[in-house]
Amino acid sequence: MAINDLPPEFIVRCKAVTAKRPRTVIDHILNHGYITTEELKEQYGYNHPPRAARDVREQGIPLETFRVTGSDGRKIGAYRFGDPTKARFSRLSGRTAFAKTLKAALIDLQGSRCAIYLEEFDPAELQIDHRIPYEVAGDGIGAMDDPSNYMLLSGSANRAKSWSCEHCANWRDLKDPTICRRCYWAYPEDYDHVAMRQARRADITWTGDEVVIYDRLKKRTEELQKDIPAFIKEIVERHV
Repeated sequence: MAINDLPPEFIVRCKAVTAKRPRTVIDHILNHGYITTEELKEQYGYNHPPRAARDVREQGIPLETFRVTGSDGRKIGAYRFGDPTKARFSRLSGRTAFAKTLKAALIDLQGSRCAIYLEEFDPAELQIDHRIPYEVAGDGIGAMDDPSNYMLLSGSANRAKSWSCEHCANWRDLKDPTICRRCYWAYPEDYDHVAMRQARRADITWTGDEVVIYDRLKKRTEELQKDIPAFIKEIVERHV
């Protein structure tokens, strides 16, 4: 839909967004019709474009993803406004800012570690994330009073979760919180599917003195001409 064809009330609500990152995306689309992942990275310094797009969607503003030709001739992603009738302005106007007390409560409950990788991190490196994506359940009244609705994630785990959730049919269409409650990305400690796929995950990180073990594992898989995940599965199968 052309910008000139957008309902005036939709544009007013778009312009009412004040958070910097989604407002940057919104203003660019209003001025140019769409924004590319290349522009988000090079012009605005956002190294994870899907996160910037997700910030807009969390404001209740629908975005479509499509492909355009980048400056180097390759196809890249781009975002434009979706169907204005699917805007969710009646829900909370975007993600509520997380209070510092919420992060402190999560650390008290879960420790200063990533809920996905189960590794210890400096508290400043951990990010608060909804267990059930905001796009599915929103922020109900009093939601932040219950830390169990949230989890602490490292930056890389948060990006991995964002990518998987955004490609899940429940995130895109169904929006059923009960499906999320049985998903790995929401409750890695107790789940029966991964983004609606019958799968199980075990994310392993070698740190500090353990790195030499990983290096030995990598060398051995190269000798056997196998990839590391497959070799680990073989070892587990022999010993479980």
